[in-house]
Amino acid sequence: MASTSSARRPPPPVSRTDFVRDAIKEAILSGEFGPGETLVEAEVGALLGVSKTPVREALRILAGSGLVTMSTYKGAAVRVMDAESASAVYDLRALLEPEAVRRAVERGADFGEARQVLAGVETGAAAGDRAKASLTNRLFHRALYAGCGNPLLVEVLDGLRDQAALITVTGWGISPTWQGEAAEHRAILNAAESGNARQTEHLLRQHITDFIDRVAFGLPGESTTETGDPKGAR
Repeated sequence: MASTSSARRPPPPVSRTDFVRDAIKEAILSGEFGPGETLVEAEVGALLGVSKTPVREALRILAGSGLVTMSTYKGAAVRVMDAESASAVYDLRALLEPEAVRRAVERGADFGEARQVLAGVETGAAAGDRAKASLTNRLFHRALYAGCGNPLLVEVLDGLRDQAALITVTGWGISPTWQGEAAEHRAILNAAESGNARQTEHLLRQHITDFIDRVAFGLPGESTTETGDPKGAR
């Protein structure tokens, strides 16, 4: 059994790489670093007070999560999300996330955390704080699906969150609908808390597909439906 002193020992400090990764991610998802902006290791290191090494490692991690692109000649840059890539991410979300939330409702998951987080989403939206609304939006969606009972499904959805957040922030710049989406969030959560699994699944899928339909026309490249009509024309 651990001693009282060891049980109270503070958690280990965050590594420099983790610190830099989180700082760059926040800057990207808040819009401080815009799509296509070059991320020079020396400049980012100077901004954060670290050497180039943790910056280089952090950029590689962020490239793996889809927020940054790496080029032999041009170096690292914030990813420019085109219509095709955005539609692919949201198509996968529309397939998996509503199913995960339906399972969470059927399992009787506790959505208390989602209710608390929703207040933060609405506060950020009301204040026009896109960065705060984006962060809390991610937390809200995760709080909905976290109780689905399938750790692998949760892991897959977690892996989409950074790219989805980048699309969300970019999309809000095209069509600033985050305030209106708060009503959709409330309806989804109310259905989940009432135990109506199928209604929750339907509302969440509609929420996801409606968003990408609203913003895909404003992203680089042309995103089309199966009939060839631009998605933005729906």
